[in-house]
Amino acid sequence: MNALALEHVSKSYTLEGAVRPVLKDINLQVEHNEIVAIVGASGCGKSTLLRLVVGLDSDYRGSISWGGQNTPSLSKVGMVFQDHRLYPWLTVEGNVALAFDNTSLSTADRRDRTRHYLRLVGLTDYAKAYPRQLSGGMAQRAAIARALAQEPEVLLMDEPFGALDSILRMRLQDELLSIWERNKVSIVIVTHDVEEALYLAERVLVMEPNPGRIRDVVEVGLPRPRDRGDPALAALKRRCLETLI
Repeated sequence: MNALALEHVSKSYTLEGAVRPVLKDINLQVEHNEIVAIVGASGCGKSTLLRLVVGLDSDYRGSISWGGQNTPSLSKVGMVFQDHRLYPWLTVEGNVALAFDNTSLSTADRRDRTRHYLRLVGLTDYAKAYPRQLSGGMAQRAAIARALAQEPEVLLMDEPFGALDSILRMRLQDELLSIWERNKVSIVIVTHDVEEALYLAERVLVMEPNPGRIRDVVEVGLPRPRDRGDPALAALKRRCLETLI
């Protein structure tokens, strides 16, 4: 049974009386403990697709199932958006600790795990800060920490590292892979960075717009840990870019 399955998913909006298709006949199966990346030009429906998967929009044609279930469980599906979506009345520490609200962890364990994920994203010194006191990149790091702390079965990520500097981005990519290996989580990541997609994923879906549809599926097929300078990754990048252009 797949962790996630989309069958013939299509989505349209009505604008000024005209029907405008956004997604057309998307078919995707994500195995347990698989990472799939989605790349594509702006406006090809990548973020809309994630909204459908996480259950934020039920107005579509086709079917979506999560581990064989027709309704996603909030405890099993995590989401990192392009913007941080932190609660402004909670501190950074409080926002991350929300991941443990429906668990049986003791107060001490909640505190220790919260601190662990704050260390991971370099926000230990800002645990007591409020979102308004953070830069955009710092706020996004807090949102990533909250999602990772939840350790869901399926993690959806919409441009999660786009606001981060290159060094921190690479660090979090590697930590994401460590969490994936340890917890057998399935990950779907939308990114504009083809190198990031190829470094992280087993498969890269290349989408094209008007309407959004899958144009190519690139099987990475390289052993882990991967070398960012591997000529094989460079060749796959050329293929992806040729498809995108």
